[in-house]
Amino acid sequence: MNFRKGQRREDPEINLIPFIDVLLVILIFLMVSTTYSKFTELQITLPTADAQKAEEKPFELSVTVDAKGNYTINGEAVSFRDVAGFAQAMREAAAKGGEAGKSPVVIVNADQFAMHQMVINVMEAARIAGYEKLTFAAQTGGTK
Repeated sequence: MNFRKGQRREDPEINLIPFIDVLLVILIFLMVSTTYSKFTELQITLPTADAQKAEEKPFELSVTVDAKGNYTINGEAVSFRDVAGFAQAMREAAAKGGEAGKSPVVIVNADQFAMHQMVINVMEAARIAGYEKLTFAAQTGGTK
C-alpha cells in the first residue's frame, strides 16, 4: 500500500565526502609507513693489468668517412664506383705504407652524421680486401 499518493519519492544519493576522508587517511598511512630505500649497486673491484707497452705498433689503415659521403684512406681522398673498387683502393694504400704480408688494422673514423650505409661500405670493403681487424674511433668525454 502506498500511503503517500501525491508525493514523489526522492532518489537515493551517495555521499562521497566520507569515502574521500577514508581514502585520504589510507593514503597518509601508506605514505608514512612506506620505507623508500635506495637500491645498492653492485660493488665490484676491477682487475689491474701490469702489462708492458707494445714494443711495435701495428700497421694501421685509417679510413675516414664524412657526412657528405667523402672517403679518405690515410688522409688521401678516394673515389670509387662500388665496394670492390674501395677494397682495391684499401689494398693499394696498404701496399704503399705497410709491411708485406702483414694485415693492417682498419680504423674507421666516421662522422656522427654519416649515413649508416657509408660505414657498412667500409666494413664490406675491408672484408673483401681480407682485412680481419677492424675498429672504430670515437671521441672521449661528453663535450666537444
